[in-house]
Amino acid sequence: MNLTAQIKVQAQKLGFELVGIIPVEPSQTIGRYEQWLKDGYAGGMGYLERHLSLKRDPRQILPEAQSIIALAINYYTLDPPKSLAADPSRGQISRYAWGTDYHSLIRSKLDQLATFIQKTAEEKIKTRVYVDTAPVLEREYAERAGIGWSAKNTNVINWRAGSWFFLGGILVSIKLETDALPLRGSCGTCTRCIEACPTDAILAPNILDSRLCISYLTIELKGSIPRELRPQIDNLIFGCDICQEVCPWNSKATPTKERGFYPREGNFAPKLLSLINMTQEQFSKRFRNSPIKRAKRSGFLRNVAVALGNWKDRAAVPALKKALNDDQPLVRGHAAWALGQIGGRAAGKALQARLDVEEHTEVITEIKNALNQNLSKD
Repeated sequence: MNLTAQIKVQAQKLGFELVGIIPVEPSQTIGRYEQWLKDGYAGGMGYLERHLSLKRDPRQILPEAQSIIALAINYYTLDPPKSLAADPSRGQISRYAWGTDYHSLIRSKLDQLATFIQKTAEEKIKTRVYVDTAPVLEREYAERAGIGWSAKNTNVINWRAGSWFFLGGILVSIKLETDALPLRGSCGTCTRCIEACPTDAILAPNILDSRLCISYLTIELKGSIPRELRPQIDNLIFGCDICQEVCPWNSKATPTKERGFYPREGNFAPKLLSLINMTQEQFSKRFRNSPIKRAKRSGFLRNVAVALGNWKDRAAVPALKKALNDDQPLVRGHAAWALGQIGGRAAGKALQARLDVEEHTEVITEIKNALNQNLSKD
């Protein structure tokens, strides 16, 4: 068995269902990516532009690189009961964040594969592994390696595996035999993902405005969620899977064998009222080694407050009243918005009491808007 074949066998043993190997070449899509950045579609993700020069060629991060091993690992576990997903008193968390932080889990597997390659190769080689945090256009190289095609929702879809998988890869300093998987399938005329997006974030096939995407709004955005978009977020408190859930190619998804991706206690449709008043210590403990920690406590509770406002149940007023006194302005402002959406005397009284002592300008504006909204409730 040659080295390429041995790498594929070992990769599959480690849980990577899809493997493709291609020679290292400069990016072919960098111009389109650069235009996407110029159009402002990256929103506040300034690091994407800062890393632009490195993404032009993988050899910017490993000068000796000659081959790219593109890999994909399935993270599909189960479909949440419709009764839970539709329950407005519970929060929806994107499937990829149900289990252990995929970065550390996949990086460990990639490191194991890189070590195998270094031990098996007949010459001394250098490697560099990447998940989605390295300055590599991983979707482009995955497509060129035959992992799948770049879909209208910007995910990579495989004709057999769908899109419920993470991408990763390894740059190696030797020329491997390239045997990219034959690329099959396409989106065709299907536009289900575009039509299903609650915020119309998919502007055109393969063009996503992150500033409108619920995943961006609930994870990457560090400030206030635009008021006009809050109602469309519904009870999505971390990420969004809608464009993948409606995709026909995902209809025959099979569960992953990687137990680390299965839901951890508390990450599967949690009750919103169990989350809104979490302390920093409770947040850190509950979401240790979870992707949810990326939103930080203030961002996560911001999302929970929005979901409570969309629930519009007065049972949430006491918890939101407490959140009005949170030490983070981001939490206080969105709690005020939620109380305005719920309305009622208790909500109005809580808002007015906070207004009398609030000093943060943005929060004051949120409270005044909420009070005006409240006046129309009853």
